Amino acid sequence: MHKRTLLGLVPAAVLAGCGFRLRGVPEFSFSSLYIAAPASSALARELQRTLEGSGSPLKVLRNAADLPTAQAVIDILSEQRERIVVGQNASGQVRELQLRLKVKFRLRTAAGVEMIPETEIQQQRDMSYNETLALSKEAEEALQYRNMQTDIVQQLLRRLSVAKLPM
Repeated sequence: MHKRTLLGLVPAAVLAGCGFRLRGVPEFSFSSLYIAAPASSALARELQRTLEGSGSPLKVLRNAADLPTAQAVIDILSEQRERIVVGQNASGQVRELQLRLKVKFRLRTAAGVEMIPETEIQQQRDMSYNETLALSKEAEEALQYRNMQTDIVQQLLRRLSVAKLPM
């Protein structure tokens, strides 16, 4: 019995020794964040939901009247979806697509002091295409865009957590 306990502790000691740590609640150097984005922005809605559900004490603001009270402002400058044909068969029918999602943002204080300059994050996915399966491929495309959006939101969270308020 004692041997089993000891063997059970070895993996934990190895992981702790290498610096492994479970991702916890994100910590931000600011207590309130205003998300400046069009109301129709799916990325801004997902960012808001993720921040509010993270367990962080960060207060997320979306109402324009709250802008002056925000310690930090994330401006979603652009959200661009692209669908590019990258493969065709001999008769010119599309066989492969590349989907891209590009997001430009910046982080600043409410007074306009830049914390993160204008930055672009891009995700891309390749997918096969067959016109006889157009409806299912359309659904797959929507799922791919949603996955890319989630990846970008996670990248935004990591970048927001390392940004520091200017002195």
